[in-house]
Amino acid sequence: MSSVFSRLYVGNGAFDIVGKRTRWYIVSGIILLVCIGSMVFKGFNFGIDFEGGTKISMPSVSTSGQTISTATVEDVYAKALPGKKPTAVQAVGSGASASIQIKSSALNIAEVATLKTALAQDTQPQGGQTAISDSAVSASWGGEISGKALWALFWFFVAVTIFLVFYFEWQMAVGALVAVFHDVIITAGVYSLLGFEVTPATVIGLLTILGFSLYDTVVVFDKVKENTRGLLGLTRRTYAEASNLALNQTLMRSINTSLIALLPVIGLLVVGVGILGVGTLQDLALVQLVGMFIGALSSIFLATPVLVDLKMRDPKYIAQAKRVAARRAKATGPQVAEGIESVDDEALNADLRKEEAYAAAASVPHRTAKAGDARRRPTGKRQR
Repeated sequence: MSSVFSRLYVGNGAFDIVGKRTRWYIVSGIILLVCIGSMVFKGFNFGIDFEGGTKISMPSVSTSGQTISTATVEDVYAKALPGKKPTAVQAVGSGASASIQIKSSALNIAEVATLKTALAQDTQPQGGQTAISDSAVSASWGGEISGKALWALFWFFVAVTIFLVFYFEWQMAVGALVAVFHDVIITAGVYSLLGFEVTPATVIGLLTILGFSLYDTVVVFDKVKENTRGLLGLTRRTYAEASNLALNQTLMRSINTSLIALLPVIGLLVVGVGILGVGTLQDLALVQLVGMFIGALSSIFLATPVLVDLKMRDPKYIAQAKRVAARRAKATGPQVAEGIESVDDEALNADLRKEEAYAAAASVPHRTAKAGDARRRPTGKRQR
């Protein structure tokens, strides 16, 4: 186990992620098929804000000071309205503001009055029947939120594509977008598979995870760009190997960033459920927890492999890979493991000098000589 952590921190390309990309494609493809199948055949558990209905709220403490359980409320509902079941019965809040919320399909005025009377008589909440409130929720509001979310998602992808094409290149833009689409579909699929309730907070949380997934991918791509600068003139590594080295060099950073980002989300989830009760905080934290975890995986195992496959369609990089293979075939020492440091020979030394020159040119700012410098520069002539 210690050697694994050592390889993680060293980041010398020991983990062949890009070279085994077919394996990650198969795993991702299976998960995507399962998620898409669940969304098509099982659907989603949409909350009352999307489907409309009636919401009833009552204190969760009785006049005797005892806590009213959600199971008791469900039994009262079933007795008061035979043949009907509530969509959800949830305990919300804590302390004096603690309440129980009942969500159900749309009820008429008579049914609401009957239910409120039964709840007041059987559970005896503090404040009596007047403390029990009801409201009708229209499905149009949830539909409006969904429409705006889809438009926000569309413009997000447009802005991301433009940024990546200008800052990096179109292959990197495609790789990043594939990873983001992957994250959205799997996160939605998990909600469908496990039957989590979809609320407006869920939609908002889904939009927030896109930025996290993209951030981690851009960090890796920036390192790939640095490692592959001037690669076509070198024979030390192929594009796939240089990209795999970049993944290894940023792997520990990706893991640490993901863990640090997940900790407050887990805390938010604990606070939302354990202290404040089921509500908006839980819905927001749950989708972020799932999405950020999937986003970290896709930035490592999907985005860069897709980039490599797109790049290796270019004849220039195919020819460069053949030159690398030819040089290695002539090497007299031990052969080169993919993405790991190589043997010493004249070609390798030349490549090392070129890489150092490229790195120096990329990292050291160029200083423009001033006119005063030229006047002060010694000319070799004696002053008389």
